[in-house]
Amino acid sequence: MPAKPPATSSVTSRGLVAIAAATLIVAAAAPATFAYAAPSAGVSPTTVAPGGRVALNLDGCGTRTGRATSTAFSEVRLTPRNSEATYLFGSATVFRDANPGTHRVTFECGGPGGERVTVSLQVASGAARGGTGGSIGSMSPGQVAVGGALAAGALGAGIWVLRRRAAGTGAA
Repeated sequence: MPAKPPATSSVTSRGLVAIAAATLIVAAAAPATFAYAAPSAGVSPTTVAPGGRVALNLDGCGTRTGRATSTAFSEVRLTPRNSEATYLFGSATVFRDANPGTHRVTFECGGPGGERVTVSLQVASGAARGGTGGSIGSMSPGQVAVGGALAAGALGAGIWVLRRRAAGTGAA
């Protein structure tokens, strides 16, 4: 009498068990891989005039505190931006008498003795811009006028739409 072929249900269940085991192994290893990734840091803008402000960002620490130090500004304590404390931030004002050139900014996870990341900050020669903060310093009067006209047109169109809806003649 010939041998009976194996039942397909046992082959299928063995395959499913193998897939589940492989998935479990990958899922267990993934958090460990991400948990030990090196933190990253950034300074924005990367070039600033003496007296200017910079934003400081530290990501991937896993701590609720951190700090940033530099010869260009005083020590800054970084605070969490999200509930998981994976993203720390702060801001600093560059000393008015900071020497032009490249300054190291050292970020530390959890404070002194924590994991460190160092980035560069370029201090430009000259003083920080005053008045409008440099927001329109490089724009011509014509560009400012065109921008104002576009803003006024958008405001007028918005009012027109709202009035049509209130009158019930517009398509809603």
